Amino acid sequence: MEKILSNQKGEKTIFLGNEAVIRGALESGVGFVSTYPGTPASEIGNIFFRIHKAAGVYFEFSTNEKVAMEAGVGASYSGVKTLVAMKNFGLNVCIDSLMPFVYTGSPAPTVLMIADDASCWSSAQAEVNTRLIPIWHTFLQ
Repeated sequence: MEKILSNQKGEKTIFLGNEAVIRGALESGVGFVSTYPGTPASEIGNIFFRIHKAAGVYFEFSTNEKVAMEAGVGASYSGVKTLVAMKNFGLNVCIDSLMPFVYTGSPAPTVLMIADDASCWSSAQAEVNTRLIPIWHTFLQ
């Protein structure tokens, strides 16, 4: 954890995947982070819980992924750089809140970090590849 906050912006450091997401969010100036804990994304919430005050970031564990997405949408509409993190099954839970957000846009950058569990190595009940969900194409146009 200390290495996420200790080195200077742009300094080369080796991170694991979730740590790299956190460091990238911090370097981008993220102001709001919400998540529903679920492996393989749970480290993101656990680390932000420990560092959010020192990093000057509002952080919350949400009741579920839909609530995390809705809180993130609200922060984004308020002009705050936002990160929402969850595991792959959480995308199914929050899709009703995500779809209108995708089509209406946002005044602030928003990252939705979905942790897939390829080959079910972590905790997934079934392998899901969220890259195949067609809403992502709207971001690329």
